[in-house]
Amino acid sequence: MNTYGLGGKVAVITGGASGIGRACAHTLARSGADISIWDLDRGGLDLVIKELEDYDYRVHSAVVDVSDSAVVDAAMQDVLDTLGHVDIAVCNAGIGGAAASSADYTDEQWRQVTGVNLDGVFFTQRAAIRAMRHGGRGGSIINMASVLGSVGFASASAYTAAKHGVVGLTQVAAWECAADQIRINAVGPGFIRTPLLDDNLDQETLDVLAGQHALQRLGEAAEVAELVAWLASDGASFATGTFYPIDGGYLAR
Repeated sequence: MNTYGLGGKVAVITGGASGIGRACAHTLARSGADISIWDLDRGGLDLVIKELEDYDYRVHSAVVDVSDSAVVDAAMQDVLDTLGHVDIAVCNAGIGGAAASSADYTDEQWRQVTGVNLDGVFFTQRAAIRAMRHGGRGGSIINMASVLGSVGFASASAYTAAKHGVVGLTQVAAWECAADQIRINAVGPGFIRTPLLDDNLDQETLDVLAGQHALQRLGEAAEVAELVAWLASDGASFATGTFYPIDGGYLAR
């Protein structure tokens, strides 16, 4: 079912081998887009590629460390060479990082988190803007922030700072790119049931987090992907420079 009318468009999705990125790949492909998925996990990429075969659209993949700008630029050029143009970029790759107080966070821990969660979004957004300007077709960039892009969270200083930064760079770039018909928005998921949570938190902690949402549950990756797909579509033609929480009421407390 071509839900969001993305036929003829090419979408780049970072962190596409699992979690929200994987869900975005499925939702955008189901809506007719050709897909380029980037991730560090080659095995995970191969599994998602196999899943996307059911949609009968072109699929491209690349092993990309988004914290390395040269690798990002080369991967974006490869998408252009292979698929012809870029219309949608979902800058989703991210890591949780160490849980420690701000006073105890090490330089290495700080740089690891901000290198992926902020630098990586900036590098991917920059490469996508350049590709979209070159193509002259306009486009939509969706940066994956978090509810922690607008509030704090103890023991997550680097993650929270990076997500606040993602919202800021989204707002700036939206103004800079409006004349090129490139829309740029940020999405702020609440706590979503993904491998990032499941691999790092025990069930008791997950239950506590679920209770901090008005809906009394964690979100699903597919629910976030629906918002991403709408922002990628022409139906969101007046949406740019905005932070869209999808958080089950987390921020309404």
